[in-house]
Amino acid sequence: MESGPNPEHGSGLSGMPTPLDRRAFLAAAAVVLAPRSPAPRRAPEVHVQREATRSDPWIEVDAAALALNIATVARLSGSRPILAVVKNNAYGLGISTIAARLDANSAIGGFAVVRTDEAIALRDSGARKPILLMARAADADVRELATRGVELAIWAEDDVKRLEALSRDAPLPVQFYIDSGMGRMGLPDYRALPLLRAAAASRALTVTGTFTEFAESAEYDQEQLRRFHALIAAATNERIRLGRLHAASSNGVYHLPAAHFDAVRPGIALYGAYPSRPDEERAKAVLQPAVRLRARVVRVERLRPGDGVSYGRNYVADRHVWTATLPVGHSDGYPREAVKGGRVLINGRLFPVIGAVSASHCIVEIGDEPAAAIGDVATFLGPDDPAIQPNTLAGAVGVSVYDLLMHLSPSLPRVIV
Repeated sequence: MESGPNPEHGSGLSGMPTPLDRRAFLAAAAVVLAPRSPAPRRAPEVHVQREATRSDPWIEVDAAALALNIATVARLSGSRPILAVVKNNAYGLGISTIAARLDANSAIGGFAVVRTDEAIALRDSGARKPILLMARAADADVRELATRGVELAIWAEDDVKRLEALSRDAPLPVQFYIDSGMGRMGLPDYRALPLLRAAAASRALTVTGTFTEFAESAEYDQEQLRRFHALIAAATNERIRLGRLHAASSNGVYHLPAAHFDAVRPGIALYGAYPSRPDEERAKAVLQPAVRLRARVVRVERLRPGDGVSYGRNYVADRHVWTATLPVGHSDGYPREAVKGGRVLINGRLFPVIGAVSASHCIVEIGDEPAAAIGDVATFLGPDDPAIQPNTLAGAVGVSVYDLLMHLSPSLPRVIV
């Protein structure tokens, strides 16, 4: 069943919240809420002007690329609303960096996160559209999430009674999380109908959506889709309101159009990386990497034959050769495996990573002449050359493109360019 717009959307992703009433309510409610534990450290703000002199690494977010990718996903999904997944620090781009920019894009209908602090960070960073927490909210967090307009996932048999007991003056917005066979989170589809009935009958809850996720195995995805359809049909037969239906991640946007339903739920594609089969996906629709990892050369040195670099002496010069040291290491998210084929772009040329990637440094071979100087900008990851684009770099060094992006250190400063 390929469904069009659902006439029973509820408040969910169907449009903007009522900002004046809600914001006034939140301001009043915040006074009586118990204080939360400190939020995770956020990367400091960076001004473009400062990049003229800094040598410490930084991350750039390309606003034009971000907008292009959103438009591409919208086109692939038939202009359905996009529920932007911003988990794991927005796939490395930084939640606080991109929240307001995503929120302002008309193709974005809302957000999805997997941690309570991510939902809080989104609101604190200016996001006003609906936010879905795709995880079990702790009892102690339910009231704060409700005051911030965060929709809660409901998927355990005790969730209806638990959330009813925690609700206050207004019904809590909830979405059904259905496990159609992924086996990770959600209520198994074959046990879900009683919970759907209970939630639909509750005056303390408002159902705004129903969703599932796929194992991203082509044949099994079809079986999961069949199970999800069967549950939808059974609920519809009982006149149970399901709200807006969504199931397609970035992989589903590209490969499973039957799962586009009322909205799509992509993550990595929005940020310019292909989810599973890059060559096939690139042929369908081109994405533009929206993130760069950069630093400046801090040392240039000529090695003699027999000289080595870094730990383990995995690289020993067999001739006189120049090297450049760069202040980026695995603590910044640059993979240790980069020595197996990773290259760095400096002055429009690619140079191989040699020796070992240590916590805070790596070294590149720059040739028989000093082709780089202290202060030159080095780009480790980004759109500027095919060799350093996320999928290409990940494939060259043997890591997952998801790891490559999500492991970018949250402490690195981010700047929109």
